[in-house]
Amino acid sequence: MNKTDNNENIILEVKNLKLHFPIYEGILRREVGAVRAVDGVNFKLRDGEVLGLVGESGCGKTTVGRTLLRLYDPTDGEIWYTNADGERVNLAGLNQKEMKPLRRELRMIFQDPFSSLNPRFTVKDIIGEPLAIHGVARGKDAEKMVAELMESVGLNPKLMRRYPHEFSGGQRQRIGLARALSLNPRLVIADEPVSALDVSVQAQVLNLLQELQGRLGLTLIFIAHDLSVVEHISDRIAVMYIGKIVEMTDTETLLNEPFHPYTEALLSAIPPPDPDIHMQRIQLEGEVPSPANPPSGCVFHPRCLYAKDRCKVEVPELTETKQGHWVSCHFADELELKGIGA
Repeated sequence: MNKTDNNENIILEVKNLKLHFPIYEGILRREVGAVRAVDGVNFKLRDGEVLGLVGESGCGKTTVGRTLLRLYDPTDGEIWYTNADGERVNLAGLNQKEMKPLRRELRMIFQDPFSSLNPRFTVKDIIGEPLAIHGVARGKDAEKMVAELMESVGLNPKLMRRYPHEFSGGQRQRIGLARALSLNPRLVIADEPVSALDVSVQAQVLNLLQELQGRLGLTLIFIAHDLSVVEHISDRIAVMYIGKIVEMTDTETLLNEPFHPYTEALLSAIPPPDPDIHMQRIQLEGEVPSPANPPSGCVFHPRCLYAKDRCKVEVPELTETKQGHWVSCHFADELELKGIGA
């Protein structure tokens, strides 16, 4: 452990993070390959910042979130977290016993608002469980804290003795949010928290999450596959494709001046607010390659409209093309890509 540079105000630094799931075959269970779910992810996250992590289903964004919290053990790489005492800790090098004290500061909101809640527990038990595990409060004190947490996420504390199946999807997600906030965390990873909800409920949960983030000063990684959702809450956005980050910059720049062809295609799929505006959607050819057998060179080249021979053999590094704008593309300086306002 060592003291961090306070001038940078970095709460999380991820270096070359990899998670490969082995593939076994035969009676002897011989390892014949690996699914490269996360394959060399790098980024820094500032204290109090909201980073949106987007990409198609199967690109590895959820796996990144779970690996950061050590729900999965990384294959390689470093996860440097600056704790509440200002010390930098490499989460990738800790065992589960060493991780337990840090779980008060690192929390997660899961995607499915029903399966992530124990159906045998009341709301009081679900929200109060972290308080008991970490010795924060029990009995009447815990019940009082649960009531306050329920009020903070817009739930009636009188309902705390009900079970998850007695609530709507939006209410269940609020229960999960209250549970995540129960230990006053510093970093929260929200894994597609609104994807299973109706559009009207999505807006309510997003507004609530944004309000709580601002009021509590949370650092947030918001995982989603819908750029139109992420843009409303994120300070910066990182775009993932087959286990890699291909572009990352502030939200406004990414939406209006994309540097990567994959980002351009994602932006073209966002419906314009005015129904009279007709935008030409970019249709990517072919299927998303398997992370068990990714393409050589640039992983996006089989579907890229601008690919050249170099893209087929040489892997592009994630480089800072402009200040604060990182992109993984050999021809980022040459291409003139269309943003959402085009």
